[in-house]
Amino acid sequence: MTMDDVTPSQRTSGSSSSNDVAAPLLPKSQGDEVAYDEFNGASFSGAVFNLSTTIIGAGIMALPATMKILGLVLGIVMIVVMAFLTDASIEFLLRFSKIKKSRSYGGLMGDSFGKPGKVLLQVAVLVNNIGVLIVYMIIIGDVLAGKTEDGTHHHGVLEGWFGDHWWNGRAFVLLITTLGVFAPLACFKRIDSLRFTSALSVALAVVFLVITAGISIMKLISGGVAMPRLLPDVSDLTSFWNLFTVVPVLVTAFICHYNVHSIQNELDDPSQIRPVVRSALILCSSVYIMTSIFGFLLFGDDTLDDVLANFDTDLGIPLGSVLNDAVRVSYALHLMLVFPIVFYPLRINIDGLLFPSSPSLASSNVRFGCLSAGLITVIFLGANFIPSIWDAFQFTGATAAVCLGFIFPASVILKDRHSRATGRDTALAVFMIVLAVLSNAIAIYSDAYALFKKNTPRT
Repeated sequence: MTMDDVTPSQRTSGSSSSNDVAAPLLPKSQGDEVAYDEFNGASFSGAVFNLSTTIIGAGIMALPATMKILGLVLGIVMIVVMAFLTDASIEFLLRFSKIKKSRSYGGLMGDSFGKPGKVLLQVAVLVNNIGVLIVYMIIIGDVLAGKTEDGTHHHGVLEGWFGDHWWNGRAFVLLITTLGVFAPLACFKRIDSLRFTSALSVALAVVFLVITAGISIMKLISGGVAMPRLLPDVSDLTSFWNLFTVVPVLVTAFICHYNVHSIQNELDDPSQIRPVVRSALILCSSVYIMTSIFGFLLFGDDTLDDVLANFDTDLGIPLGSVLNDAVRVSYALHLMLVFPIVFYPLRINIDGLLFPSSPSLASSNVRFGCLSAGLITVIFLGANFIPSIWDAFQFTGATAAVCLGFIFPASVILKDRHSRATGRDTALAVFMIVLAVLSNAIAIYSDAYALFKKNTPRT
């Protein structure tokens, strides 16, 4: 497929009002696939920036832990493979959206499978985005208040600065962050209002990556790190099945499908969406590989599920404690500012699911406020009761994320309502579904078996 395979869809002109909401998945009237209030002058670089921001989130923090399971070589290979599969699945969505002239993921699913398909997509977005936001809050809690894992307590930044007090405990820190940061940012009714916080969040992510790479290189030059394991350590059947637990984490790290259509709709030249997608995937894959290498190089087999929690140890370099705090605080602040970007499509989709015939969400302050407060409360409770980001990533990755990323796009190809799929499309779609179902079934089984074994009393 060439760049010209995706052409601009027909735009609806008209004046926009202050109550219009540019929804990433849903049109401003729930049953209308045509009427969008949108900006259509985005540049190529801006589109790459937006899609890259959608991809890179909390998933980057769990990738060094996948290296601990897979080894460096197999881990890097899996990141590259997942990037190629993501590119293929997005190409499916864009090509078949052009055939139907669908302007959203939900519209394409509705065309292929009717209303049940569109509803199923909305549910998948809810599960995925709620899971991702819970992960964000867990990481923020780990960084600021610390965490205890396998009997070892990893101090949070606030605990290190001020000592152990009730006001820097995990629950209270998350409550203050929710009320003081998340709730105010979630009150914006237009996603464009978040453009400045988004720019700042990207800058903070760059700070995190540069400092982490610098520490790793300094340690490597001084001989302070051991050679990382290149291949997985498979000693028994349990360790073999454990290899599959990384698949949901890798899938979650590349999920961006629910924002691709909205980015295409805003492009000045929508035919550029394919090179935009590929440029973003190349950029994000490079960042993921670098973070995985440097994170695993620094901590080896001691790498935690959330690598940020590792940055409370003595790094053995000048200003090590300052760099530790800079790494953790920069990424915690980054996630705070990314939170509303992921929250926005979540609120839009739950509104479309619960109130499909209602007018724009921005036109009802009561509905807007109740949905916002309810969702934030669910996310806050989840972050306080889910023990680690690995658990949250495996759940969302094994369910909603794998559906959004692979199963739904492949199903559109196999359904092929307009008889436009090639033999290669069908073969790749079948491969995606088989890989997604089998790997995630094994991952769920492995997690359940490990949990059962852990809770079984020893005799």
